[in-house]
Amino acid sequence: MSQGRFLHTMIRVGDLDRSIAFYTKLLGMRELRRRDVPDGKYTLAFLGYGEGNAEGQGEIELTYNYGVEKYEQGNAFGHLAVGVPDVAAACEAVRTGGGKVTREAGPVKFGTTIIAFVEDPDGYKIELIQR
Repeated sequence: MSQGRFLHTMIRVGDLDRSIAFYTKLLGMRELRRRDVPDGKYTLAFLGYGEGNAEGQGEIELTYNYGVEKYEQGNAFGHLAVGVPDVAAACEAVRTGGGKVTREAGPVKFGTTIIAFVEDPDGYKIELIQR
């Protein structure tokens, strides 16, 4: 299966507009496309840094199911990871924008890579990795 490529990760959200604002305004992603499916009672929004399914560009699919405002998160999902040029500056942007920083910028345990963790409005963890 050497011709495969990563397309997206789907997460369910309780307020689509709130989540889109977090990922676009605080993490600098763009909304690439949206699809509302009234018969299925859900809306999908795809966000990312690329031009929409560009080769090698993964995306986040935010799924809003009509009328569901909150999800219980299990313990199997870990986190999303986003490469940024300056982790400390990204943390400050998240904090200034009303987001939650759960681990300040600093070296990874037993290493030198600078990382931090933030949470989106639904509580999903996002690792920021300095690139």
